[in-house]
Amino acid sequence: MMELGELPVGWISCHLGDLLAFEYGKSLTKSARSDNGEYPVFGSSGVVGLHDVYLVEGPVIIVGRKGAAGSVCYSEANCWPIDTTYYVRSGQLLNSKFVYYLLHSLNLVKLETSTAIPGLNREKAYDETVFLPPLAEQHRIVAKIEELFSELDQGVASLKTAREQLKVYRQSLLKNAFEGKLTAAWRTAHRDQLETAAALQQRIARERQARYQQQLADWQTAGQPGPKPKPPKPLPPLTAEELAELPELPAGWGWGRLLDACEAVVDCHNKTAPYQAEGIPLVRTPSIRDMRLNFDDSIRYVSQETYAHWSRRCPPLPGDILFTREAPMGEAALIPEGRKVCMGQRIMLLRPGKFLSGKYLLCATQNPFFKKICDKVAVGTGVKHLRVGDVERLVFPICSQLEQREIADQLDAKLSEADQLDQTLATALQQADALRQSILKKAFCGQLVEQDKNDEPATALLERIRAARAAFPAKGRQAKLVSKSLTNC
Repeated sequence: MMELGELPVGWISCHLGDLLAFEYGKSLTKSARSDNGEYPVFGSSGVVGLHDVYLVEGPVIIVGRKGAAGSVCYSEANCWPIDTTYYVRSGQLLNSKFVYYLLHSLNLVKLETSTAIPGLNREKAYDETVFLPPLAEQHRIVAKIEELFSELDQGVASLKTAREQLKVYRQSLLKNAFEGKLTAAWRTAHRDQLETAAALQQRIARERQARYQQQLADWQTAGQPGPKPKPPKPLPPLTAEELAELPELPAGWGWGRLLDACEAVVDCHNKTAPYQAEGIPLVRTPSIRDMRLNFDDSIRYVSQETYAHWSRRCPPLPGDILFTREAPMGEAALIPEGRKVCMGQRIMLLRPGKFLSGKYLLCATQNPFFKKICDKVAVGTGVKHLRVGDVERLVFPICSQLEQREIADQLDAKLSEADQLDQTLATALQQADALRQSILKKAFCGQLVEQDKNDEPATALLERIRAARAAFPAKGRQAKLVSKSLTNC
């Protein structure tokens, strides 16, 4: 904040409570509202409905009191702020938009101290120091802010549109890849080197049976310790009716089920999570986004003992795919090299066999058609989820190992380029937000517009505000605000 001696000409330092009163909104349940009303109903985070009666005339500023505490909204129209909000009427002595931007600049959310439901104590807000310019300068400040914000909003809208277009591009790329279009020319050039999907699936089935026989022999040689290895779980072949509902694939391709194509498809049976500050990262559903694991500050950890107990059936290994079957459903990521992780709840492990590319299978699970299949077989009236058996029977396109690698390589290169561009756009959006804050900071330090020596000074404005509020004394708790001393201004 500026030192008092640095205040621009005509400005004055005071407390927020010397200028404004935060009034309580009034309860209006959803069932009591009129959906076809003309007046917006405001909650802490913005408009939550409509009603045919208003509580307060606009323009009015709405401040989040409970929930989205400290949020700030503006309504030019008459409206109904509900009881999770405060509302602020600036009157004729302050520019209402100036007050709105001023409250934004104060970042009132920093005053939230509740441990359960976030809440804002208005008395703390009243103690915030602010710098008050003359009324005429308030109008100039608002005009300049809105001019700059309009230009900024156009740039932000373009950045957001570009990010949405990237999402469409990614989905189109994955769709083309698993319809055979991405590698059509490559496939023609290498047609004599490509194994058919049917032949590959037969090799996968023989390898699964051989692996089981080896596990059984090892178990017998070791004196039968622990449970007896289970033979590969058989799944019925795709019926003619099921195949008829699937898209047409290129010659030599075929459809396969996850359980038939993978070395292991394992569910997580962890029920409770004794988290700790450090240890082995626990991958939960929020940790899997955009085909990668997110090891940010939200990651949780478990002990080596917990990991050993939870992972005794099938320890997650680098190259395995972690697949979410609920909240959200259908996200997937490869475990990177050098990473030891523990599976959390609602996650399944897919271990590609030696004839199946892990990157290929990962991308196949993010193909729009695969997502559509997941949605079709998911159950639940509230949160949709996939059962273990549903995941095992999910189908995806299978092609030769050579083409799998080519598809994975091409997707890796193109998706990496898209990710880099998306990160550039995300950085630009962050910079736009920082610029917005910089504009507000300059505005309320007197650096956005020039001062005019002919403006009525803020000292006189503050006296008029004081006189106006004294003429209409507040009731109850609001009386504290009116009697607040101005000696520190």
